[in-house]
Amino acid sequence: MKIRRFIFTVVLALLLLFTVGCDLIPELATEEPEEPPSSVETETEDTVVVTPINPDWQSSSAKEQVAALPSIADVVAKVKPSVVAISVQATSVDIFNRSVIEEGGGSGWIVDSSGIIVTNAHVVNGATAITVTLNDHSVIPVDVSTVAMDLQTDLAVLKIDADNLTPLTIGDSDSLRVGDWVVAIGNSLGYGVRATLGIVSQNDVAINEELGQPLRLIETDAAINPGNSGGPLVNMAGEVIGINEAKIQEVSVEGVGWAIASTDALPVIENLIKVGYVVRSWLGVGTQTVNPTVAFWNRLEIESGVLITGVVAGSPAAVAGLQEGDVVVTFNGIDVISQFEMVNEIHKASIGDTVEVAYWRGGSLLTTTATLVESPPPAR
Repeated sequence: MKIRRFIFTVVLALLLLFTVGCDLIPELATEEPEEPPSSVETETEDTVVVTPINPDWQSSSAKEQVAALPSIADVVAKVKPSVVAISVQATSVDIFNRSVIEEGGGSGWIVDSSGIIVTNAHVVNGATAITVTLNDHSVIPVDVSTVAMDLQTDLAVLKIDADNLTPLTIGDSDSLRVGDWVVAIGNSLGYGVRATLGIVSQNDVAINEELGQPLRLIETDAAINPGNSGGPLVNMAGEVIGINEAKIQEVSVEGVGWAIASTDALPVIENLIKVGYVVRSWLGVGTQTVNPTVAFWNRLEIESGVLITGVVAGSPAAVAGLQEGDVVVTFNGIDVISQFEMVNEIHKASIGDTVEVAYWRGGSLLTTTATLVESPPPAR
């Protein structure tokens, strides 16, 4: 009896276990699998919709990004035959009062096939002998008495006995843009004509007081070394857009050189060729910038203005009653506090203009008028 009861209990337990298992299996088999996470976020309570900036954007190809570089060699080959090396000799006196011959040099470029050459005035000023070396290495002497120069703009023109030379074309410096390629060509360091490459760092530069240069300058990072002075700065068409003049020579400064803008230089060059000097309005005075030191030594009543150091007899200044020792403070309605400013204002006025001049004489502020005339030829 006990055995039957035990067997019955076991069978019942097995039946119950089997029944429960059958109920669980379908639930597991029919449960849908979870979807894999999507790479695109969808809006739910816990997510934010991401809006693309531009679904159609594509990067530009390297072929579109790279522009063709200019051929510098072609530019140099075109310009170099028209660039010359200039050698000069000048006589000076040493500490023992003995005559000493000093040598120097610079560069120039042919502006006319008949042998007319443009350079800087500081290259040839005071020279007792000048020679020009052409691209074919021929050396030609220059008659020093025929050199025409303008110290104010640092430009000069000289003539050699030659013909059938290849002149350079003068370009438009006003059309230059910052970043334009330029080439400086000249007798760098006296080692012969060579070229350096750079860009226009800045156009229309005015460095009046520092260089005493009234014309606009082009700033470039093309190397301009001693000997380059007077040589051309050219664009990629081989046109002269500047005349190399100066650079900053400081340990902390690199790649800053200047060339006289061709647009400003051209009228001066034309005057030097056609007249022999630059025709300007003229007052007829020598000047000096007044500062506290100048005021002390000259016993002046004021410490700024322009001191008149001399008056040419018969000049507009003499006729107006100006005297040595007067200090000009206003010229033609413009305040002047430096020698350069006053000279610049004189030259900005036209020949025949009547200008008002305010000046101090002793402790009195006076005014007068002067009628400007054409400047006389410079002494040679």
